[in-house]
Amino acid sequence: MSILDLLRGHPHERDGAVGDTETVRKIVRELDALPRERARWVAAFAFILSRVANADLEITDAETRAMEGLLVERAHLPAGQAVLAVQIAKTQSRLFGGTENFLVTREFKEIASRDERLELLSCLFAVAAADGSIASGEEVAIRQIASELALTPAEFDAARAPYSGQREILRGRQR
Repeated sequence: MSILDLLRGHPHERDGAVGDTETVRKIVRELDALPRERARWVAAFAFILSRVANADLEITDAETRAMEGLLVERAHLPAGQAVLAVQIAKTQSRLFGGTENFLVTREFKEIASRDERLELLSCLFAVAAADGSIASGEEVAIRQIASELALTPAEFDAARAPYSGQREILRGRQR
């Protein structure tokens, strides 16, 4: 099932599906416990965080922990659900990121308030900086996401400001 299937609530087969183990069934039950609209929001939020983490084609342990922490803190998920949501989002981002990035971000724009979109923008910088450095590719991805979320350049700059010391592009100039 792709992240868009989860976002749109497409039905999927569970009985006898390939790879349908007790572990998979447990994960599905855990995430199915969320109300549908909340699950859509969480899925999109986690996927977009993973989109930035994967912008440099490597999702570090520090970025993974940051995403999990943000889902606990900002999405108010129990730690177990946060871990599951991040794992699913990371896998989906690696497998389908190129085709779903814009679509999932557009979906989040439609279901999230402006304040939630601004909060996500701040979270994107936190994930990118989690490993101590914001790569230029990560910053480009965040700028693209901000544009897709209809956020202004000034809002982007304000969200980026606390992380100036971690930007690779500025570190290169300081050397």
